[in-house]
Parts: sequence; C-alpha cells; structure tokens
Amino acid sequence: MKLALIGYGAMGQLVAKLAAEQGHEVIATLASADKNRSVDELAEGLHGCEVAIDFSVAAAVPKNVEICVRAGVPLVEGTTGWKNKLDEVKRAVAQDDGALVHSANFSVGVQVFYRIAARAGELFRDLESYDGFIEEAHHKRKRDAPSGTAIQLQEIVSETVGREVPVASTRAGYIPGTHRLGFDSAADQITLTHTARSREGFAAGALLAARWIPGRKGVYEFSEVFEEILRASLR
Repeated sequence: MKLALIGYGAMGQLVAKLAAEQGHEVIATLASADKNRSVDELAEGLHGCEVAIDFSVAAAVPKNVEICVRAGVPLVEGTTGWKNKLDEVKRAVAQDDGALVHSANFSVGVQVFYRIAARAGELFRDLESYDGFIEEAHHKRKRDAPSGTAIQLQEIVSETVGREVPVASTRAGYIPGTHRLGFDSAADQITLTHTARSREGFAAGALLAARWIPGRKGVYEFSEVFEEILRASLR
C-alpha cells in the first residue's frame, strides 16, 4: 500500500517502521506544523495515497477527516479524545462519500479483551452481590483521562452487566497502558487485566485496518468489524 501518515510523533514513526517491514510505502506525511495550511492544499498532498493513518491530536481530527475525504483517501483514525466530535465527523464523511475506520485502541489484544469483558459482564448480570469496576493507568504524558479504551470498556460492560460500572484513572511516571476490569463481593474478587508492553500492537492493528478499508464507504468502529478484518488478513 501507498500510505499517508498524519502526525509523526512516536506512534506515527512506529507505524512508518512497521509499514516498511511489511512492504508498504509511506509517500506523504502531515505533521502538526501543517495546521495553518488550507484543507484543499493539504488534500492535494495526498495525491497517490491509498490510505491515510492518523495518530495526531484530538483537536485536529475533524480537519484531518475533511482533508482525507476531500482527497478521496480512506482514513484509519487512531487518535483518542475526540468522540464528542463523532457526529460532525460522520457528516463530513457522508457528505463526500468517504471512508473512515476509527478506534480508541487498535490493539488486537485489546479487541480480544473487550470480548472477554463482555462475556464476564453477562455472567455477572444476575449476581447483584458483585460490583463491577474499571481501573486504568497510563504514563503522565497521556492527555485524555479516562482513556478511550476505558470508556469503550465501560460501555461494553455496563451494557452486558445491566448497571453502570465506574472508572478510575491514574496518570503518573512511565506506567504502561493498563486496563483492569474487576468484580468485587464480600466473599471474593475477580479481575481481568490487559497491559500494553509497547505501542507496536496499536500500529499493527492500524495497518490491519488500513489493508481492509480501501473500496469501502462510510464510518466504521474497529471493534464492530474486527472479526471481518481479522478474517481478511488471514486470507
């Protein structure tokens, strides 16, 4: 694939490295310094790109989406903290018949964790003596709290368990991304934990989504199409 990268921080550089190892080519990059250029000018810079991958900042997401749909380039959106703009983004994609796949977390392991969590919620639905809880911790540089992953986990478990599950967040030092789901009673406690050892899982999942999105139209959430993407990658 011929890729465009939006945002060239730690995640963008890791995506570029992994893409090269997989035989893909990064032919365009848009950095935060490009924010003062017009949408049309930036869209022209995506000429020849098959897919764009965005790991930038939340405030830039609506403009980045507009750039990509204007250029006719499907977008994999890995930035977090912008979900309050989702309706605006959906309208922009629909207006220009574009394509977008987004996620709070593109890690394959996290997608499996979501599914385990959903099943746990179902099992605890009728056990009112257990209270569910979510704890998440990240390094001090992470801007959003709670994390997008924790918010999605909360939505999944609250729906399956049938009651609200609270979330607690910690930002300190160099803590790796950690999400813990627990169910606590007077008798015992059960916990499920996902800990990210590196950012590589996010980059690998974003590239899986990038291979899947060409030729499609509309807005997709990675969790909703994960099984289809995984089957396509195995083929």
